[in-house]
Amino acid sequence: MPKKLVKVMIEGGKATPGPPLGPALGGLGLNMGQVVKEINEKTKEYAGMKVPVEIEVDLETRAFEVRVGTPPTSMLILRELGAEKGSSDPSSKKIGDLKMDQVVKIAKTKLEDANTKDLKKVVKQVIGTALSMGVTIEGKDPREVQKEIDSGIWDEVIVGD
Repeated sequence: MPKKLVKVMIEGGKATPGPPLGPALGGLGLNMGQVVKEINEKTKEYAGMKVPVEIEVDLETRAFEVRVGTPPTSMLILRELGAEKGSSDPSSKKIGDLKMDQVVKIAKTKLEDANTKDLKKVVKQVIGTALSMGVTIEGKDPREVQKEIDSGIWDEVIVGD
């Protein structure tokens, strides 16, 4: 059975039959109302953030499956901080400070999409993103916190479910 995979970035909970969805799915014979409704239902928790969405369409039956990825790490960090955007000069201008439990929460969100099941590695990736955005961790330089993670200081906080 021929299938078509359509990948788009959608603002959480705000899909519409217009671009980017309409042009991407137009001509496939889908009920756009159903597609939009399902995407909005599955992305509502990411309101205000762009989320990767895949729509797999069976070209014979017109059946479709919506899969939602996780927003980019930078978006999750901004949401935790309540910030609009990262720093224009991350080395000298800081935009906020994350607590380690917030970092772990973001890492757990990203773990499903990560190419590892090691939560500690994903936590370090989140901290690396924070560094490039001008975000401190527990009031410290993110590089310092990464060294602390390597030495085991944060092991009790970084525990998988």
